[in-house]
Amino acid sequence: MSKILALDYGKKRTGIAVTDDMQIIASGLTTIDTDVLFEFLENYLKNEKVELFLIGEPKQMDYTVSEIEKLILPFIDKLKKKFPQIPIKRVDERFTSKMAFQTMIDSGLSKKQRQNKALVDQISATIILQSYLYKEK
Repeated sequence: MSKILALDYGKKRTGIAVTDDMQIIASGLTTIDTDVLFEFLENYLKNEKVELFLIGEPKQMDYTVSEIEKLILPFIDKLKKKFPQIPIKRVDERFTSKMAFQTMIDSGLSKKQRQNKALVDQISATIILQSYLYKEK
C-alpha cells in the first residue's frame, strides 16, 4: 500500500498530515507556507508513494461554502494538472481547528505553544485524515 496525504489548505499556511504505508495511523507531517506548497509536494513525492490527496472542505455551520473555498478550488485544479495520477477527495473540515486547539490543551501545551498557528494547522490536517480513515475502514 501507499500513503494518504491530507492538506488543510490555508491562504498563508497549509497543514499536512500523512498515513503510514498500511493507512492505519494518521500523523502530522508539517506545516508549510502555502506559496511553496507545490515545491514541497514535488520533493515529497520523489521519495514517498502517495495514492490519495485529501483536502479539507471548509463549510459554515449552515453547510454553505466558506470564503476560503474560492482559493481552494484553483489550488485543486492546479494539483490535478501537476499530479494527475493521484486522485483527490474532499473531507468536511468543520470544527477541526477547534478540535486541534482542544487537543493542544489536552496535551498539556502551554498557552504560548497553543498560539502556534502552524501547529494548529498541522493538527487540523491530522484530524481531517483520521476522520477519513475512521469512515473508510
